[in-house]
Amino acid sequence: MIFCTKKVPRFKTMFSNLIHYPRYSLYWSKSDPVPPFISREWKRHEERHREALRQLTRTDTSFQMPREVYEDPEVTGKNRYKYFERPFLPFFQQMPFNVVYAVSKAEPYTFLPTSTKRLSIPSKSTVGTQTDYRDADVQTDPYSPEYVVYQDSIPELLTLATLTWGRGLPAGQAEVEMIERAREKRAWEATLPPLSDTFQYEKRRKMMNEMERKEWAFREQEIEKLQEIRLEVLKELLRKRDENQNEVNMKHLNARWSKLQEAKEAKMAKIQHTHISTIRKLVGKGKNIEGKLERRNIIKDYSDYASQVYGPLSRLGCFPDNNSEDFVVKNCYLNTYEGLVELESCLPDFVTQPRIRAPKPKIITTKAGFLKRAARLDYELAEIHKALLDKKNKILEAKKPPRFLQRNPVPQPRLPTPTLEMTSNEEEEIEMAVIYLQKLLRGRVVQNMMFEGKEKRLELIQELRTCHALQEDEKLVKNAEKQVTLNSQQKRNLHEHKVSLVENHLAGLEGRALADMFDFLSKELVRLQEERRIHAFVMLAERQRRVREAEESGRRQVEKQRLQKEDQIFKEVVKIHHSTITSYLEDIILNTEANTAEEQARAEIEKMAEKINDIAYEMESRRTYLQSEEIVAELVYSFLIPEVQKYFVKEKVRNAQRKHILAAHQLIHGYMESMVQERLTEGQQGEVSNAAMLLEKENENNS
Repeated sequence: MIFCTKKVPRFKTMFSNLIHYPRYSLYWSKSDPVPPFISREWKRHEERHREALRQLTRTDTSFQMPREVYEDPEVTGKNRYKYFERPFLPFFQQMPFNVVYAVSKAEPYTFLPTSTKRLSIPSKSTVGTQTDYRDADVQTDPYSPEYVVYQDSIPELLTLATLTWGRGLPAGQAEVEMIERAREKRAWEATLPPLSDTFQYEKRRKMMNEMERKEWAFREQEIEKLQEIRLEVLKELLRKRDENQNEVNMKHLNARWSKLQEAKEAKMAKIQHTHISTIRKLVGKGKNIEGKLERRNIIKDYSDYASQVYGPLSRLGCFPDNNSEDFVVKNCYLNTYEGLVELESCLPDFVTQPRIRAPKPKIITTKAGFLKRAARLDYELAEIHKALLDKKNKILEAKKPPRFLQRNPVPQPRLPTPTLEMTSNEEEEIEMAVIYLQKLLRGRVVQNMMFEGKEKRLELIQELRTCHALQEDEKLVKNAEKQVTLNSQQKRNLHEHKVSLVENHLAGLEGRALADMFDFLSKELVRLQEERRIHAFVMLAERQRRVREAEESGRRQVEKQRLQKEDQIFKEVVKIHHSTITSYLEDIILNTEANTAEEQARAEIEKMAEKINDIAYEMESRRTYLQSEEIVAELVYSFLIPEVQKYFVKEKVRNAQRKHILAAHQLIHGYMESMVQERLTEGQQGEVSNAAMLLEKENENNS
């Protein structure tokens, strides 16, 4: 019997494309797709030819069967689509396609040599095209033709399969160095002793360790080169950023400078204008500086509308509005209410009650809704006039200051407070003594200033003292004393002037020395600050480099762990696939074995039952009355008596156990009854004591 699979569609998910909701189910069908009239022993011409060759090799030992030649499967060529599979996992997440490559066999494929047989022309072929345009303009990836690798040959070009156009091709200096290193490594691998040689195992291990150290050193050099390149790129970016920032700052400065220049020019023009007008006025006033009288120029007076002819001044004695009341109209109809009412009664109705009719709007549109030519011209003129007025009345808006670049007021720096650090008690005592001496000197200076002021104003003091008591005979003495005092005062002033000149010269010298010293100290301070800042930048860059190295190593470890995890998951998935296939096949085999065993057992039981029935019928036909009674007695002895004995044994065991159960019940019930009685007696005693206490309290209250 032949089984085949049959697709049975599912009605609910008939048009589904999802994996976990398939559109059909596969069932085993017993229908044979091959008609019964076709012989199943039919073979193709190739199989018949191969079978005849096999029989010939059995009969004739000298004949050798030709070696089978297989065609190139072209796994990576036109037949690549045949080597993809997609597993059907209804309750598993969707996974990408798995590529199934050709499995290596004991006998590798051999291809026909070109000299013996002409290659067959395939029905389909992949053709590479060459355009008429330049590759740099149109072609994105250069054409790579297909290739075939002959047996026992590993071309060196296949080791560069990872290099593609734009990623290593065309080859540069780095790619050439990589190819040279790969050649050196292959030559080194050829010099390694084989693994089967146990005597040279240590030598192999040492060579591998040395090569590993060299590779690690080369890798470190590569990392350092990459870091240097990144630092150069970072420096270039910082330089460009500084240049852009400087350009922006220069633009801002130029804009600010141009604004200030415009304001300066406007101010200078205004000052120049006021200067010219003031000079003109002064020149006009300077012409008649002596106040000479001039003749009246009548033509000039009448040509100037601001002259006294058109607008005489009242301070010059001319009052043009005098006697203006003579021209005022005095009428009773206009000055009194009754006159106005009488005047209104004489007027007609259309004067007091005007009737104004609203003008009809001009029709400026056609029947189709478009503006007429004259109206369109007026409309365009009105629009142009409005635009001109808006442009004329538009006030130039001042540029808004930047939102985030506002000038912060810089406070005036505070002068540094001088401080002095004391290193020992002796210096502190010396400092206190110096401070005390400074106080004494300052007090003495104040006393000298007071004494000098008193000496300078001694004459005034004496004058105040003796102004009311001077006599005529003492005036000469006072004058002489005054002259002496003036002479001494002049000498003292000269001396003080010389001393002040010397002090100013000394102060200038000290100031120059102190300025040079402070300049040197400030420059040294700036240099130290710059040096510390550069050192901090270097430390920060070093720390950042170490952090990046750590992050890079962490990323590499995470990548390795991820790859290992993916490999393990792939292995587990493949293992699960194999285990599911094996379990499925085992279930099928076990079910088939169980079904066949059950059918065979039933057949054997039926045969045995038929035999036993035949024997029983034959014995029934031959047995006598005594034989039947004997059979009944054996049945009673073998079935009824053992059952009764079992029942009696169970009763004995139950009775023996009942004694122990009764004893246990008696003990438990006796203990529980004693406990209940004790609690009842305790409760009664508590109630009696409570009643006695209540009676005592009532008696006390009554008493």
